[in-house]
Amino acid sequence: MAAELAVAVPAVLVVLLLGVSALGAAAQQVTLQDAAADAARLLGRGEPASAAAAAVARAVDGARVSTQIQDDLACVTARAEVRIGRIVSVPLQASSCALAGGL
Repeated sequence: MAAELAVAVPAVLVVLLLGVSALGAAAQQVTLQDAAADAARLLGRGEPASAAAAAVARAVDGARVSTQIQDDLACVTARAEVRIGRIVSVPLQASSCALAGGL
């Protein structure tokens, strides 16, 4: 029984750590999506692209932002990477658009 326990405990700990890390990555995705939506609304109100990028950077460290204004839409795409452990890196991306010229 001791041998089975010695094998099972590390495996259970690894699974728990991966699960917690995956939940953290999911929370980061939600934060990135919210920041992209806020940045798109800023662009839609006529704020400069630097203000939109700053809003995303405040919400998510190390996020990269690209903006695009076409016709009536101001769109923002935000990208970030989340590390799960020391080996796995998960790329995250969120996009959002808002009407340009709105108040």
